[in-house]
Amino acid sequence: MPSLNLTEDHFDSEDDHTDQGLSTTPRRASSGYRDDPSSFVTPKNSNRILRNRSSHVNIRSDGYGGKENGRYTKLSHIPSAPLNVQSHNYEPDESEVWRAYVAQQHFSNRGQWWTTGKKRSLKRWALTFMVGVIQGILAFLCNMVTRFLSSTKFDHVNALLQAGIETEDVVNARGGNDDMLGTFDDVVDHDTEVVEMEESKGWWSFGGSAFLAFLFYQTLFAGIASFFVYLEPVSGGSGIPEIKCFLNGIDLPRVVRVKTLICKVVGVTFSVAAGLPVGKEGPMVHSGAVVAAGISQGRTKFWGVDTSFSKFSDFRNDREKRDFVACGAAAGVTSAFGAPIGGVLFSLEEGASYWSTKLTWRAFFCAMITLGTLFAVRNFDSLWGQADIDKLFSFGEFNSLSGEASNFSIWELLLFIIIGCLGGLIGAVFNAANEHLTIWRMKHINHSPSRRYIEVVAISIFVTIISFVMPLVWNRCTELPTDMQDWSNQEKNLVEALVPFRCVAGKEYNEVASLIFTDADTAIKQLFHFREAGQDDSSTFSSAALFLFFVPYVFMATIVYGIAIPSGLFVPSLLSGAAFGRLCGHLLHKLDHTSGTFADSGTYALMGAAAVLGGMARMTISLTVILLEATGDMQYVLPLMLTLMAARFTGNVFNEGLYDIHIKLKNIPFLEPEVPTIAERHEIVAGQVMSTDV
Repeated sequence: MPSLNLTEDHFDSEDDHTDQGLSTTPRRASSGYRDDPSSFVTPKNSNRILRNRSSHVNIRSDGYGGKENGRYTKLSHIPSAPLNVQSHNYEPDESEVWRAYVAQQHFSNRGQWWTTGKKRSLKRWALTFMVGVIQGILAFLCNMVTRFLSSTKFDHVNALLQAGIETEDVVNARGGNDDMLGTFDDVVDHDTEVVEMEESKGWWSFGGSAFLAFLFYQTLFAGIASFFVYLEPVSGGSGIPEIKCFLNGIDLPRVVRVKTLICKVVGVTFSVAAGLPVGKEGPMVHSGAVVAAGISQGRTKFWGVDTSFSKFSDFRNDREKRDFVACGAAAGVTSAFGAPIGGVLFSLEEGASYWSTKLTWRAFFCAMITLGTLFAVRNFDSLWGQADIDKLFSFGEFNSLSGEASNFSIWELLLFIIIGCLGGLIGAVFNAANEHLTIWRMKHINHSPSRRYIEVVAISIFVTIISFVMPLVWNRCTELPTDMQDWSNQEKNLVEALVPFRCVAGKEYNEVASLIFTDADTAIKQLFHFREAGQDDSSTFSSAALFLFFVPYVFMATIVYGIAIPSGLFVPSLLSGAAFGRLCGHLLHKLDHTSGTFADSGTYALMGAAAVLGGMARMTISLTVILLEATGDMQYVLPLMLTLMAARFTGNVFNEGLYDIHIKLKNIPFLEPEVPTIAERHEIVAGQVMSTDV
């Protein structure tokens, strides 16, 4: 009978091939057992090797290349280096000795109520509880530090911008009414005063240049984020493809280790603060999986910690570790979006290849604890009184604008389907462009850590220049809305968040800068909630401003995804999609001469966000529930379902989802749910692709 290719090297110690997570499963001993009965194995089950003979490329998403003896090697340039990774062991009965041990436990528990099985089950639920708590705290700290860094950067840059406006006002005032520029002596005197004032502040004033300050913050934060990826290359990217492969049964090295967790969380904090078109939602899924893997195994090589509670509870095996990682992925989505049900469905739809009813309950419990932890830590200042839902990540509060009626008409569902098709096309173009760019990186950049770091710095400078030039190109000041008597507190707060950018603060704002010089969460809420439904409502974002923001932002997101920083694509896709959808709604209102026939532009912004994200990731069920939980409005159930299905069908005509594309680019032997077409056509069986050497 054909079997997988095995060699004696595979029976060596753990350290040869088990840099797989926070802990290593003790299952590769040549003697067949270790210190405790839970480690009893047989060579048949413990050494299944998945080989991809045609792959030459390193499996990591880091771009730095593999590690060997502490140094990076150019695996992508070695044609003879095949991809060699192990699969997980999912057999519960691993040996006759282990089955005898289990039978002995059953015999000793006869007539007892508090049996070994109940103790193990209680410990399993307790560990799941700990996973939810720790992931909630990590997400809270990451979000808090990111907002602090971003607000520090934007406050400093805006202060320098406003100082420049005040300088221009002084020059105009000294010039008198007839001469707006004033005399040459007046200008020289004022410039001298400004220079002396800036020199007194030191280098931190950047000579009064807002652009230099903006460039300094952006490049510094991006460089720090890339440094953590240099320390642990696996922490680069979103981590969702790696977790998807891990749950598929592939034992990727170092994916769920504590060092990866630290570099991932700290790195994504700085990459988001760097103003790059990235999000922290994907890395939160990865961090939740690492936390779950570490808690379940109870030991880590990074700190040299090894506890006994996991060792003697039979959790140090691949089956238990896989189930905990699935729960951790659900907790990660919950901590990112505040969507526990969506998190469970995400882990089911996009993550685990194996699922059971018991695992559903545990994932639900873990997501519930994560959400409860977020409520507890974010409402600590009110002594856990009435919860402030605005402190959780959401799309804001969606309400019906016309009483109990929906915000859209039934016939507009056809328009939502069209937007879904357009979003699927945008996602397909995005995926294809990023795929070709990733292939180019693998050939020319990924093999060198120095090139990867230089690429991050260069792209950060490029993004900074584009982000600063776009508001200057717009160069138009729009008056702030004044008649806001019927507006909600949410809308009034969003008006206060509009960025003046060389306009009169408190009276005017720059439309493009209001979407760039603020955090992505606020920009998404502005696109969703500013009123624009009829002739009585003013236009907060014009069509030209939305187009000027949408095109460069999507272009920058395409380039950024894949560089050596921890990054996610959920929020960039939502933000660009919201701009696209609001642009469609705005054009429809212009076509209708703002008579109120169509739904408000915020509704179209929500559909656009769903369409672009669905076209990129090709998620349907879980993404629908995540968006519904984030909006909190059930009137959008059918529109979101139709939009996401249209985006998925349209995108699948051209290519696969971005995560599946990157899995194939890394040559990971991912086991698809469907049999490949070539295997069905030629009736290929497993024995024809497996080695007979044992």
